[in-house]
Amino acid sequence: MKERIYTVSEFNRMVKETLEDIELFREFFLEGELSGVTYYKSGHLYFSIKDSKTQIRCVAFNYRLKKIPKDLEEGECVKIFGDIGFYETRGEFQILVRHIERQDRLGVMFANLEKLKLKLEKEGLFSAFYKKPLPKYPQKIGVVTAFTGAAFQDIINTTRKRYENIDIYIYPAKVQGVGAKEEIAKGIEILNKISDLDFIIVGRGGGSIEDLWCFNEELVARAIFKSKIPIISAVGHEIDTLLSDLVADVRASTPTQSIEIGVPVKKEIEEKITEKKERLNRLIKNIIEEKKNSLKKLEESYSLRCFSKLLNEKNIDIIDREQKLYSNIKNLLERKRYGIELRIEKILSLNPISTLKRGYSITKFENKILKTSKNIKKDDIIETILDDGKIISIVKEIKNQ
Repeated sequence: MKERIYTVSEFNRMVKETLEDIELFREFFLEGELSGVTYYKSGHLYFSIKDSKTQIRCVAFNYRLKKIPKDLEEGECVKIFGDIGFYETRGEFQILVRHIERQDRLGVMFANLEKLKLKLEKEGLFSAFYKKPLPKYPQKIGVVTAFTGAAFQDIINTTRKRYENIDIYIYPAKVQGVGAKEEIAKGIEILNKISDLDFIIVGRGGGSIEDLWCFNEELVARAIFKSKIPIISAVGHEIDTLLSDLVADVRASTPTQSIEIGVPVKKEIEEKITEKKERLNRLIKNIIEEKKNSLKKLEESYSLRCFSKLLNEKNIDIIDREQKLYSNIKNLLERKRYGIELRIEKILSLNPISTLKRGYSITKFENKILKTSKNIKKDDIIETILDDGKIISIVKEIKNQ
């Protein structure tokens, strides 16, 4: 076979002539999202059109003469009409655009969302079988939202009004725009490392559907489903059901409602306890009264009087018997009390709280007492218990002896 050798320029020219001569690459339509839109004073427009996997460079020469919009923006969905072109100098192909038509961005987004919903539904992400119940009396809750947003302040204020003793752990995350879905998913992952966390609230205040769209992202949906801790989706909207609402264990219409759902009112709990205590006291009092009445009837009964008379006839001293019985019972109770006091002293001596009062501390990892540094690694979250509180820490360095 004869060896064919070309210069780079010759080869690029052949590629250009071949590509631009193929009927398939002439006068076609492309749909996608705009990226890198740049208008030049020369009258030319450069941009890329992309989808979720790839992109193609495009150029509209003398766009003003082609009635192409002068206000195209990054992220807009468009349909372009044109031909393929090959830029010999750089060895790159591009689309020579003849016309650009704006598409309904939301329409495209909702169409893609419906496809994603069908996919996740088939995988079981919306199934009630996997929904985790919220604990009845939570002590620790986590929140993934914007730290400076009104949603976080609403959660704090509502929690303090209902049950001021609850600990709140916040993971500050973007909740709209570029990078929001990644930060929300990361926040869920980090909060899952805190031991004894009762549930996590993921959400934000209201906004346009485009502002809320990060809660329709597959990455966020899978992070919620993967969570071992129950999650409440609390995005301030009423019109549309977001993907996070379908996957979460519980849906709340607003961040405030998420607290109303998950956190009981302390005063109401105390009132119920008081009510039950009073009811129990009344019940005990009624039982005692019944027993007293029964005893009185028994004392007045003919059988008991005859029995007493019989004992007197046999010269049995009932009083002595009662005193002996009382003495036996008293001795038994004394022995029991002594045994209980010994157990209490033993328990107190083993109580770790006593050790904490002397300046020691207890460190836990994943709700287990940490006895060796070999059981943790960098970036793990640990909990240190002191006499007057707890400290949550992130491991930055491990030094083994």
